[in-house]
Amino acid sequence: MQIKWFGQSSFLLTSEAGVRILIDPFDRMIRYRMPKPIQTEIVAVTHDHGDHNKIRVATGDYLLVNEPKEYQRDGVSVKGFKTYHDNVHGKKRGENIVFRFAVDGLTICHCGDLGHLLTAEQVHDIDNVDILMIPVGGRMTLNGQDGAKVVQQLKPSVTIPMHYRTKALSLPGMLLFDKVDSFIEATGQRTTTEVSILDINQSSLSHYSGVVTMQYQ
Repeated sequence: MQIKWFGQSSFLLTSEAGVRILIDPFDRMIRYRMPKPIQTEIVAVTHDHGDHNKIRVATGDYLLVNEPKEYQRDGVSVKGFKTYHDNVHGKKRGENIVFRFAVDGLTICHCGDLGHLLTAEQVHDIDNVDILMIPVGGRMTLNGQDGAKVVQQLKPSVTIPMHYRTKALSLPGMLLFDKVDSFIEATGQRTTTEVSILDINQSSLSHYSGVVTMQYQ
């Protein structure tokens, strides 16, 4: 499987069979720009905010995944779990969906704009996670410290932080989000792996164990 990061919370997963999964697409967002159009078979939207729901950038006869339920397409299984965009049961920013994808024998969990620690029931329901994509920028989502706590809850083999400050952002974005450093420090990882594109499978999973930071595409 190949993983690309477009910035913010948007990723493109491509299975070994060529099935493409676009997650949380946007158009333009504080200097991030997505390539478009993107041919895809599955589009997943974790919540209905403008930097996560621009499905118009996708093209093709795709399956739209935007509810906390189960989906199947082209050998890919998806299950959504209802969560919140804040730590007050959605009263500030509404609901959020954590999606679990089963692709090429790996389980990928994308947390969207998760704003709270998971309950014991949610941890049980999400179950085994090989690759975790988690927001760590604070303000609008989990911060670095709480992001690290969710990592401890789900115990993934590989963690990919997202929704944090990068050099690509404009001044408002630089002020709005924390850098990834506090999250890495909170996880206790002394070193991390940085990649432009992550090519990963069951055999190479252990090679990338820990935190993997991705370069904005």
